[in-house]
Amino acid sequence: MRRSRREFLKSSVSTACAAGISSAALDRSLSSGAVGPARAPSSPFSFKKGLVFDMLPEKLSYGDRFKLARDAGFEIVQAPTEPDVGKAEEIKKAADSAGIRIDSVMNMDHWKYPLSSSNREEVEKSLAGMRTSLHNAKLWGSDAVLLVPAVVDANTSYHDAWDRSHKEIRGLIPLAEELKVTIAIEEVWNKFLLSPLEMAKYIDEFQSPRIKAWLDVGNVVLYGYPQDWIRTLGKRIVKVHLKDFKRKEDGYAWVNLGEGDVDWSAVRQAFADIGYSGSVIAELDGGDELYLRDVSRRIDRLLLGRAE
Repeated sequence: MRRSRREFLKSSVSTACAAGISSAALDRSLSSGAVGPARAPSSPFSFKKGLVFDMLPEKLSYGDRFKLARDAGFEIVQAPTEPDVGKAEEIKKAADSAGIRIDSVMNMDHWKYPLSSSNREEVEKSLAGMRTSLHNAKLWGSDAVLLVPAVVDANTSYHDAWDRSHKEIRGLIPLAEELKVTIAIEEVWNKFLLSPLEMAKYIDEFQSPRIKAWLDVGNVVLYGYPQDWIRTLGKRIVKVHLKDFKRKEDGYAWVNLGEGDVDWSAVRQAFADIGYSGSVIAELDGGDELYLRDVSRRIDRLLLGRAE
């Protein structure tokens, strides 16, 4: 079974708990009056509002999931890698039928088979997964694939993670250029690229317009400030994930948007300062239509400045 990024983050919190830090379940408190169709707010920003595909109920068909996303007020969806060509075609038809765009691809093999591994067989599997993700993006009309570039652990030094991942990603650039898809590098509690200055340097060393940054607002709160990351990375940012994270007396918790330590007004101003107008994609636990509409409205309020 492939390990998802959310499972990795949850296990990271669990590891912290073993050291005396506890976590709490995602707070899904819903605003009263979350009924009726969501409307696009008037705002100087031109963000494309989206969510990750696995926030949508798995029991529904592909078509019904995409329709639910649209009806809840989202314009775009980020879909996971799909190696089955038939299923990939089915996903494309379902999204087209629902009138919603698959904006980007969540690469799936970079945790189990990191590009920074010293095991060549693992690296080849990781590269194969990225190639599949890039071809998925081309089929679906997406313009980016999210990639966690490396994992530092007891067997992989920081230096080796940097050099090995750089070498392997360079080998993917020709395919990315051919397919006109961007490889978007993200920091996800992988003990790598721990500051915005470092991430900027890592990306700049490729000297390729096909290598950009995927900024996750929630991931960096543990050891930084998302507004600082936004301004430092600047035009390197091609996509954004939205999460919120809260420090507590007894540990940490992932919480709903607007209920954690993210200073959303500062984040909104930082995006304005760099002129960001791309995709903002919620990456939270899933739920029903009422919950998804609430998430949509939170994005409107926190990032678009729309009053409740």
